[in-house]
Amino acid sequence: MIRINLLPYRERRKKEIVQRQLSVFIISLFCLVVALIYFNTVLNGRVARLKSSIDVTRKEITQYNLINKEIEEINKKLDVLKKKTLVIENLQAERKKPLELLDVMTKVIIPKRMWFTSLTSENETVSISGIALDNKTVADFMTSLEATNLFASVNLKSIRQEIIKEGNLNLKRFEIVCGKAPMAENVTGAKAKNEKA
Repeated sequence: MIRINLLPYRERRKKEIVQRQLSVFIISLFCLVVALIYFNTVLNGRVARLKSSIDVTRKEITQYNLINKEIEEINKKLDVLKKKTLVIENLQAERKKPLELLDVMTKVIIPKRMWFTSLTSENETVSISGIALDNKTVADFMTSLEATNLFASVNLKSIRQEIIKEGNLNLKRFEIVCGKAPMAENVTGAKAKNEKA
């Protein structure tokens, strides 16, 4: 009878199984390390791209902030220019007011029935003092003043009788206070007149 010793075969087989498991473990470990390195590289690339994107965005924000400051400065300058333009327009309108006032007074005065003794213009009021032949003349004069665009209000401050003995005349001494029309109306009126001309 032949005897076969199977022990070395079984040991070899165990060694092969252990070697195979060890090689599978090493290959798995290697694949895991490769996968980790790959994902680490991909994530580092994404982080680098995000950082560069953030840097670009910060630079753009800085540029936009500078542009916003320039726009604010330009808007301030525009506001100053608008105010200066409005002041110039108001001055132009105010410059013509005394001439317009005298022109209106020569047109609305009732000839040979009334005479001015004083005419003063201060701030927003015009004071007119004078002598008229009768109350109706003063009333007609006030109505004519109200019809002009220069005055917002026309008020009779006082009227009293004055007798001149030399000519045996019975006259009326009056004082009228007129409130000037607002500047905005006058400026737009002046613009309209300039556009028509």
